[in-house]
Amino acid sequence: METKTRIRLYLDDAAEPIGEYAAPVSFELDTRRLADGAHVLRIVSTDATGHEGLRLLPFTVRNGPAIDVEGVRDHQTVDGVLPLLINAYGKGDQKQFRLYGSETPRGIPAWVIVLIIGFVGWAAHYLITYASIKT
Repeated sequence: METKTRIRLYLDDAAEPIGEYAAPVSFELDTRRLADGAHVLRIVSTDATGHEGLRLLPFTVRNGPAIDVEGVRDHQTVDGVLPLLINAYGKGDQKQFRLYGSETPRGIPAWVIVLIIGFVGWAAHYLITYASIKT
């Protein structure tokens, strides 16, 4: 039995569909042609009797290099001289992985430093008490 359901795919507020297919459909959306930011994929299906169904799928595209800023957070109040570390890094192409520049350098969080100092202190205490035990 052949299905008469048709599926039309629209991107954002476009009046013309980017594709029209018979159900079921397997579709690949090439996000490399889209601008970075928020988008909506609108899927409209029409059955044999003419009834329409609608589904909106919001998604965010981030193909460009990621930007990381250290030294200030969003909506933070600052004054004086502000030292900033700004890094932008991309993932390269999908076929070849680049190790250099694929991750952003970040400072060591304060909780990690506190954890290391605590562990070193506990280890020193343990070694001193173990060495002072006479057998």
